Amino acid sequence: MRRGRLFRTIQVKLIIIYVLLILIAMQLIGVYFISTMKTSLTDSFTSSLSEQTNMLTVLVEDTLTKAAGDNEATEEEISAELNSLLRSLFDISEADIQILDANGKVLATSDQAQQSIVGRKNTTLAVIRALQGISNIEEDIIDGDNVRKKVIARPAYEYGRNVEPRRVVGAVYIVASMKDLYETVNRINRIFVSGMLIALGLTGVLGVLLAHTITTPIKGLTRQVSAVAEGKFDKQVPVYGDDEIGQLSEAFNHMTVRLQEALSANEEEKEKLASILANMSDGVIAADENGLVIVTNRRAREMLDVKEGTGQPLAVLLGMPEDKVHELQTGVQHSTLLRKELENSEEEWLLRVTFTPIHRRDKTTSGTIAVLQDVTEQEKLERSRREFVANVSHELRTPLTTIKSYVEALDDGALEDKNLAGRFVGVIRGESERMIRLVTDLLHLSRLDSNQAPLRRKAAGVREMLEEVSDRFSFQMRQKSIGSSVLIEDGIENVWLDRDQIDQVLDNLMSNAIKYTPDGGHIEIAARKPDASSVAISVKDNGMGIPQRDISRIFDRFFRVDKARSRNMGGTGLGLSIAREIIKAHGGTIELESEWNEGTTVTFTLPTVHEGGEAV
Repeated sequence: MRRGRLFRTIQVKLIIIYVLLILIAMQLIGVYFISTMKTSLTDSFTSSLSEQTNMLTVLVEDTLTKAAGDNEATEEEISAELNSLLRSLFDISEADIQILDANGKVLATSDQAQQSIVGRKNTTLAVIRALQGISNIEEDIIDGDNVRKKVIARPAYEYGRNVEPRRVVGAVYIVASMKDLYETVNRINRIFVSGMLIALGLTGVLGVLLAHTITTPIKGLTRQVSAVAEGKFDKQVPVYGDDEIGQLSEAFNHMTVRLQEALSANEEEKEKLASILANMSDGVIAADENGLVIVTNRRAREMLDVKEGTGQPLAVLLGMPEDKVHELQTGVQHSTLLRKELENSEEEWLLRVTFTPIHRRDKTTSGTIAVLQDVTEQEKLERSRREFVANVSHELRTPLTTIKSYVEALDDGALEDKNLAGRFVGVIRGESERMIRLVTDLLHLSRLDSNQAPLRRKAAGVREMLEEVSDRFSFQMRQKSIGSSVLIEDGIENVWLDRDQIDQVLDNLMSNAIKYTPDGGHIEIAARKPDASSVAISVKDNGMGIPQRDISRIFDRFFRVDKARSRNMGGTGLGLSIAREIIKAHGGTIELESEWNEGTTVTFTLPTVHEGGEAV
């Protein structure tokens, strides 16, 4: 353990770094120097040996050419002359020189101990290739004594003859030992290693001295840092000089003074913050990076109806799913609405919870601030406003479309026909008045949502109501060649209802049926009595239909099966939801049946008994 601590100190690390740097530098220099020197010595040795071989080859060519021309010269005389040539002119240290004739027979050798090979054939590959006329044969070999040698073989051509191809009359074969060269390289290598060890020793000593001068003030600084961590700000770090460590010591002393001042100011700010949190009208919850609550103010505890929230997970305190809280904390969503039911009451608080991450200086997140605002009344007003605007936008579309159609017809020439023009103008006037009624009724519908306005019920004839609906949309149906039929079951006459609002329901259903029924389709409006106290009115088309997965949500406000298609056709997703509210206000029910690519049937049921309990 003590040895492990020793190797973790800066002093030892500095020494190791210095030694390793010197070692690596000297290794690189040594490898480069020795490699360059070895290459230079080898090239010089090879060049010198090659020059002597070329010179000997010229002399051998002259001697063998003359011998070939002198028919009286014997093989012994030629060998003797060549041996004399080798002894007098070529004395290469530790080299075996052989001169061979055109058949590869050894005529002379420089090695006196191997004179017995004279007259024998040399069958080495280098000699064979040289006798074949291949020049510049050079190769390195290692003999049985593990000695590296240089082999050079040169062909000897007939001297003085310039006619190609020149005839090979012999060869020169030299095997020279490179032992002295490699011994020289090894001696230089040993000298370099010795110098490197000496340099490493000196580097280690200098590293110890240098590391000591650096680590001594650092140790003093470390002791002072530990004292500051314990809250002792009265001591100062000794400054040993004006170098970087001395400047660091001065900066640390200055930081200690500033830190003491900052802590005092922080305590004051903390007291101010606690006072502000305690008197805020909004609830404030602070959580750490693990999601545990660390601070809650009085207002937050009142809103959440808890006595103490610190130490709990934020998701548990707010009563929200953990994945939802995680999304809010990570910035996928910044705020959400939280419904809080009040004990012993049917009312509930609607709280807006806004999440703000707490960032450190390094931009990482260290926690989350959740601000709770009571937006119950605000949300109610906003919901009413949104529904009102949406309903007006949708419900005004149908009469405006009718007016636009008749105006276009007048513009296309119907204005010239007085009877037809008068009829069209009457329709336009009627639709304009109906738009005024729709605005009034939509305001009334908004009051119905809050149960602040009664319905204006009266007896209405079912047949007349349904036929008028068919007439109102006859022009649009003719434009798409859509047929229509009105079927009234026997015994159905009057129903106690608010005519204008039920007309709105029928208009919405008819408008949707026409929109989603192809050209040449058919729409059926029917009324039947499912029982003695109610009447069911349905609008059936053979259009594109609605997928089964969407039927359960079809009456939701703003829901549209195909948003792009509905938008192109002018839908807003509010028609069926408005119809549901009107039917619900009448005490009835509405339902939808549909098959994809087969058609849709919307049926609403109304009671036939008015408020007094008598049948109409």
